[in-house]
Amino acid sequence: MTEQNDVSQTYTMGYSEEFRQLLNRRSLETHARHLIPHLKPGMRVLDFGCGPGTMTVGLAKAVEPGEVHGIDIEESQVDLARSAAGAGGHSNVHFDVGDVTDLPFEDNFFDVAHCHAVLMHVPDTAKTLAEVKRVLKPGGVISSREVIVASCFLEPGHEDTVEAWGTFGRLLAGNGGHPQMGKELKQAFLDAGFTGIRTTASFDSFGGADDVAFLHKFICDWFFSPQVAAVITNYGLATEEKLAEWRAAIDAWKDMAGAFGALAFGEAVAMKP
Repeated sequence: MTEQNDVSQTYTMGYSEEFRQLLNRRSLETHARHLIPHLKPGMRVLDFGCGPGTMTVGLAKAVEPGEVHGIDIEESQVDLARSAAGAGGHSNVHFDVGDVTDLPFEDNFFDVAHCHAVLMHVPDTAKTLAEVKRVLKPGGVISSREVIVASCFLEPGHEDTVEAWGTFGRLLAGNGGHPQMGKELKQAFLDAGFTGIRTTASFDSFGGADDVAFLHKFICDWFFSPQVAAVITNYGLATEEKLAEWRAAIDAWKDMAGAFGALAFGEAVAMKP
């Protein structure tokens, strides 16, 4: 693949059961700690790219009796989010299918806008942030946590696993995404006109036996699935032989006594002037 736009711009991670299980491990407390101090009862919050709502319901609880609006482009994810909110008795959260670059809300509507691992997938960062800024009130807060693929790792390290991470980054970029968005957030927020930007970084860690087994299964079931492998080979990102080498290396990693993996993220919180 010689040009990034050779790959159709689709959501790289897809909507498989394997990826849904990864999303289900996320919560407000574990994946948006940087935002919690800015949440107060009575606020109106936007969760854009809400997925199955695992973090949205936490936002709803944090701002009761305020309201939360979750929006996602994929109807199946919105259906899951509605079910999660109903099961938890969260009557102050509402979900809609929609596009973050064309939000169905009036200007100056929200106190807070939150997303997790969303800007890394959206091709037009500037357009997205301009639309989010439009619906935020003056003084409103935007929060994002995004991946830094270059800093993700499996340890003990192996050249094959490093190559696999690089290929994932190229796959993401080929779909119009931004594999290093986590460390580009500050500049993106500055370019969008936000102020008072505070940045941090953190890892989702997989060190215990159960977590190592989960991460191994997720990588194998998703990255080495026939669907993703076909995209990788069709666009010249790697050969079938190379994929087999990577799979063998990751299988070996799982059984190492020192096996430890982590996904790296950058976080930013800022304000609309």
